[in-house]
Amino acid sequence: MEYINLDYLKEAAEGDKQIIREMVEMFLSHVPEFNQNLKDLYRKGQYSALGAEAHKIKSSIQIMGMKESAIEMDVLLTKIRQNIDPESYPIHIGNFERQCEAAIIELKSELALL
Repeated sequence: MEYINLDYLKEAAEGDKQIIREMVEMFLSHVPEFNQNLKDLYRKGQYSALGAEAHKIKSSIQIMGMKESAIEMDVLLTKIRQNIDPESYPIHIGNFERQCEAAIIELKSELALL
């Protein structure tokens, strides 16, 4: 299953491989921080900050064409905004983390081709 689609990034970068490489590398460097922040904010019960982090993450994952992850963050954000089902937040965070692990493999393969 593909977790990424770099079409948007390639179009926005007008095919400039250096820009694409830099954006992918920057994203890869931020993924561990994204995952850790989500877990930490949930653990601390800081749901408002968790929502803000999910929103921030969403724009980065959309650039990488990670549709499933964007949906996961949308669902999490909606639940946080409506203050419902906080016990399900770790499920969304875990799903996002697994999707990122798969996306990282795909992105590293893409980097090798640039």
